[in-house]
Amino acid sequence: MNKTRGRPRGRPATRTRIAEEARALFLARGYQGTTLRAVAAAADVDVALIGYHFGSKQGLFGEAMNIDCGRSTAVARALEGDPAHLAERLVDAVTALWEEPDEGGAAGFAALEPVAMRDEDVMRVFREFLEREVLGRIAAHLGGRYATERATAAVAVLGGLIFTRYLNPLGPVAALDAAAVRRILAPPLRAALYGGPAPAAAPVRPRPAPLPRTA
Repeated sequence: MNKTRGRPRGRPATRTRIAEEARALFLARGYQGTTLRAVAAAADVDVALIGYHFGSKQGLFGEAMNIDCGRSTAVARALEGDPAHLAERLVDAVTALWEEPDEGGAAGFAALEPVAMRDEDVMRVFREFLEREVLGRIAAHLGGRYATERATAAVAVLGGLIFTRYLNPLGPVAALDAAAVRRILAPPLRAALYGGPAPAAAPVRPRPAPLPRTA
């Protein structure tokens, strides 16, 4: 089979296929162990197409992991629903992204943690993800004058969870089950989001009783 060379023509799925194959290789071999030539071979394309679509190995890695995030839509789903439980949903979103396999059975982000601790490129990608996909989404959701500051405080709490549970595990934190993580971290995360108690859900007003009929 001839591999696609040069600029892509009429194959809009090529970029997605390359990123999906790269993600599988990054998870299986780690960042350093995955070469662009290996990705090109897995995607059945010329290696020059990777440079055209992604610019660099770092760009490819970021795209591959963002595909995973987009697939799970964990952060987007967490922002829906009753604001009184937003903190719990965000904590659950983080643990789901890092621990739960996707529909294809691939491990979450935690499979990459030894590499992430060694490689500055990988850490940069995760920082970019936190700023663009998490902080930005939370700020837009909160709205108001101090939305960015509150979102920054929230991401600081979530980033602490990621670092102490996955990237550089601290024994007591790593030993917690997901329910305990939610119970312990939801209160400080709620304070970061709202500067105090979460807003109460909108009260449901009872419908007025019908007027009695007159003869």
